[in-house]
Parts: sequence; structure tokens; C-alpha cells
Amino acid sequence: MKLAEALNERADLQKKAEMIRSRLHANSKVQEGGKPNEDPVDLMKELSGILTRLEYLIVHINRTNEVARTASGQTIAELIAHKDMLAKKISILGTLLNGGNEITTRVTRTEIRIMPAFDVKAVQKQVDELSRELRETDTKLQEQNWLTELSE
Repeated sequence: MKLAEALNERADLQKKAEMIRSRLHANSKVQEGGKPNEDPVDLMKELSGILTRLEYLIVHINRTNEVARTASGQTIAELIAHKDMLAKKISILGTLLNGGNEITTRVTRTEIRIMPAFDVKAVQKQVDELSRELRETDTKLQEQNWLTELSE
């Protein structure tokens, strides 16, 4: 199984587990003498199987991410960490840009003019460059996921 297939299955299982959580909640109480639409015991058995498979996948995905290397020698885990930090930096710089781009209105010419405390164009250029790097990193990561076999 390719790593990408395992990642897709993991996402599906996580969604199924959350759906069963909702179904369990919906069927946790009934009116005296009534029956739930679904048997909570059966739902718990189904959930148990899902969580067992999910645990297996998570362990093997993490193991694969630690040992599989890209052509440049990075592990997949290192590539994921780099991608996450790029996204975090873009988010933080975006907050800075939003603050610097806020328009403050003046009623009269004598009111103090509020200006950005940084070079908005330079920061925007930096965000654009980081965004390009993030897209390239994500593409490299996706490619590696489809080339890499899941570790046993």
C-alpha cells in the first residue's frame, strides 16, 4: 500500500469514527419502553474495529514518515514540519498585513494620520514567496506520498 493510500484511508476512518460518535450520542437515550434506532452495542463494536485499524495506520504512517527519504535526503517528517512552519509564518505575516492595511478614517485634516509601522509591499512580497515555497513543498510531499510504500 502506498503512503498516500494509507493517508486517505486514515482520513476516512477518522470521519467514520466521528460519525459513530454522533450516532452513539443520538441513540444513548430512549423513552421508557422504547428502542433506539441503532443498538449502541453494535455501534461500539463497529467503532472498535475502526479504531483498531486507525491505530495500525497511524503507527505505520508515522514510522514511514520517519524513515522514508526524498531525493534531497529529507525525511517525510522533516518535509511535513517544514510545510507546517511555512504555513504558520504565512498566517502570522498575514495578520501583520491585515493590521497594516486597515484604513483609519480622519474626519478633519488636523487629526493624526495613522500609518503602517512596516513596509507593506516588502512583507506582501515575502508572503507571496513563502506561499510559492509552501505550494512547492506540498507538491513534493504529495509526490513522495504516492512514491513511498507504507512501512511494515
